[in-house]
Amino acid sequence: MFMKSETVQYPEVKKPTAPRFHGRHQLNRWPDGLEKCIGCELCAWACPADAIFVEGADNDPDERYSPGERYGRTYQINYLRCILCGLCIEACPTRALTMTNEYELADDSRESLIYTKEMLLAPLREGMEAPPHEMRLGDTEEDYYRLGLQPSDDAPTVPSEGGGRASADQAAKAAKRGRSRKGGEGK
Repeated sequence: MFMKSETVQYPEVKKPTAPRFHGRHQLNRWPDGLEKCIGCELCAWACPADAIFVEGADNDPDERYSPGERYGRTYQINYLRCILCGLCIEACPTRALTMTNEYELADDSRESLIYTKEMLLAPLREGMEAPPHEMRLGDTEEDYYRLGLQPSDDAPTVPSEGGGRASADQAAKAAKRGRSRKGGEGK
């Protein structure tokens, strides 16, 4: 209560944010440059402020924007409505949408606070190619989600039908049972 207040010279000296700070949104890309957004609209459904508009479209084999069947043709976030809660981040199944540490979002016009897909997309890094182009990390969507990695021989296999967390848990339990049976035979 009787402590001296700290004066921050804000525009010239910026105080660093916490690592998990919820700032401006970013639409991420795969390592080859394709967009991670599949246009499922789950982020828009999860948004309590109704600040997100997504319009999905089907990928054309000649013009591919994401590895899935669909991509987000139109993506907008209205920062006049957004409360930066992060529920859209939790809803995204492909981790396409994340939040950066950028917090300087103020502006003097309402139109400039409606961020479009082009404003939200992560910049292309070295080795990335601007979409549309063919899939470079593999031939199937599964290859993309594994980032082109092949499963090792000693890893437990998960059945392709059903999938999900339950199947992975069942495979791990089966592997444990196999190890415990081997240990019991030597006694």
